[in-house]
Amino acid sequence: MSNIDLGLAGRVVLVTGGVRGVGAGISRVFREAGAVVVTCARRPADEGSDVSDLEFHSVDLRDPDAVRAMVDRIVERHGRLDVVVNNAGGAPFALAADASANFHSKIIALNLLSALTVAQEANRVMQPTGGAIVNISSVSGHRPSPGTASYGAAKAGIDSLTQSLAVEWAPAVRINSVVVGPVKTELAELHYGDSDGVAAVDATIPMGRMADPRDVGQAAAFLASPLAAYITGAELLVHGGGEKPAFLSAANANTSP
Repeated sequence: MSNIDLGLAGRVVLVTGGVRGVGAGISRVFREAGAVVVTCARRPADEGSDVSDLEFHSVDLRDPDAVRAMVDRIVERHGRLDVVVNNAGGAPFALAADASANFHSKIIALNLLSALTVAQEANRVMQPTGGAIVNISSVSGHRPSPGTASYGAAKAGIDSLTQSLAVEWAPAVRINSVVVGPVKTELAELHYGDSDGVAAVDATIPMGRMADPRDVGQAAAFLASPLAAYITGAELLVHGGGEKPAFLSAANANTSP
């Protein structure tokens, strides 16, 4: 990454949820590209983390007033805001029939509405001089998402939202989404079981492994950079080729020559 000049040096970049997991990987890539990286989350980076030295704002992204105040503080301190990466989100496993209406509402608010709020405030300070917004989406919005149905629905909403805002806010502000498959973070074994479970998931992906947070960060950095100056309203698939069709494993036809 350091051998490619993405034109991000000195750019002020806000990464929501940018202190752990995928978000930390995104923050690292932008920092290596020379950007001034600002992070936000409900709680700061863990002590000893290599992103704990980044500027941090504690904020509930579901609170529009708090989001506006954070963006104003960033602009006051740095003079501008060039890039926003909407990464914050997530959902615990819960079967749709068993989860409460309040649970589903909170998942939608965190994964869809908060991204819209952040995008609105970013657009407010980016117009008319320009800027870029990158929404981190998920393959859960493009295929069944059992156990995380409201999360999948929210991510489908993110991709639709991306297309609509790209039309409304062009040409000054570009907005794209990164559609991410399974990612190997520090919580991978919590989601996929032990190391054997992680390896089994790796084997279902054509590229032979889950994404590294850095893979997501590099895709986001490209979309935020001048190299993508004519790209807006797009969905960039970062999923290692997706999932192998289940029928290939289930079929018993002899396909050998």
